[in-house]
Amino acid sequence: MVFTRHNDDGFRTITQGIRMKTLCFGDRTLMTEFRLDGGATLPAHAHVYEQTGFLLSGHIVLTIGGELHDVGAGDSWCIAGDVEHGAEILADSVAVEVFSPVREDYLPPLGV
Repeated sequence: MVFTRHNDDGFRTITQGIRMKTLCFGDRTLMTEFRLDGGATLPAHAHVYEQTGFLLSGHIVLTIGGELHDVGAGDSWCIAGDVEHGAEILADSVAVEVFSPVREDYLPPLGV
């Protein structure tokens, strides 16, 4: 079991206005926190990972497989692997997402 205490260190920029931090990971899942600036856009993309998320605060519009979803605080989603998705950030937002299998590109650097 891995336990991680909350702190504001370790965020990295994914694209302008979108920062992420890996919170915790195991053999089959990886959990991240995303801090999203209002007005930012996450371009449409797809990957092999299943992605389950929860919006802690803010307001975004997710496009999943061509369908628009107006997402507010407390809403959640699950995106199957290889499904195109993106987001328009309407207000400053915080989301937590879990990826399976583990995204090696999201693993923290060794020693962190």
